[in-house]
Amino acid sequence: MLLSTPLAAKAQESIAAARELYASANYEGALGLLSRLESPSSQPSDRMAINQYRAFCLLALGRTPEAEQAIEAVVSANPLYRPTDAEASPRLQSAFVAVRQRILPALVQREYAGAKAAFDRQDFPAAIVGFDRTLQALQDPDLGDAAGRPPLSDVSTLATGFRELSVRSAKPEPPPVPAVAAAPVRVRKDIYNGGEPGLTPPAVISQTLPRFSNSLGTGTEGLLEVIINQAGSVESATMRSSVNARYDVILLTATKNWKYQPATVDGAAVKFRKVIKVSYKPQS
Repeated sequence: MLLSTPLAAKAQESIAAARELYASANYEGALGLLSRLESPSSQPSDRMAINQYRAFCLLALGRTPEAEQAIEAVVSANPLYRPTDAEASPRLQSAFVAVRQRILPALVQREYAGAKAAFDRQDFPAAIVGFDRTLQALQDPDLGDAAGRPPLSDVSTLATGFRELSVRSAKPEPPPVPAVAAAPVRVRKDIYNGGEPGLTPPAVISQTLPRFSNSLGTGTEGLLEVIINQAGSVESATMRSSVNARYDVILLTATKNWKYQPATVDGAAVKFRKVIKVSYKPQS
């Protein structure tokens, strides 16, 4: 069976009967049975199996345009599906490759749009699954060079950034840190903001802002807040005010590679909150 989920007993028996007809080269009989099995109330897994065997039979009969329509229905239902050597002949596999090369770019963008919609409604577990499927589909060899060119290259960057934001947002808030008795000389803070007695602010080692591409649209002046830990790395990053929704994601992803000489108080490394003004400048 080519199904990833179990069918109801009756449907399973009918699909099995269609498979037997196909195996015995009774392609017209198999097509007739498959047409009778299909209905608006069919389960998605049933429809996928029906279209798989329909494609097999139509190709065997030389009805290539109709077979390609059935293959397109299968790939649209599951963009990650490709028949194995045990499931399909080289001719059928070649037909699947041709259809997948044609429709995969649009399906990848559809998958990303669904994941982004889940993110926007704060359904972060569903968003993570959708972004994972998007990134997995972008690795598909049938995409070829298209995966490295806009718009799919932009989809890859955005899906990576939004997935990390989804993972952060899905994590429960950490328990509050127990209060510590004040030191006799100076009370230590969890995060320093600048201006505290004895504080030496962090020094920039690497802090490169990514280029603002015209393909992202237009932007405004924004504020980026980063928390620099005791090792001089960016522990977290947040947009206090947005430059551009798509550029914000690219910028937040870039902060992971920034490096600083950590801030110190009386010679001891401390966490520091740094706010950076980011101004949008259109490219000529």
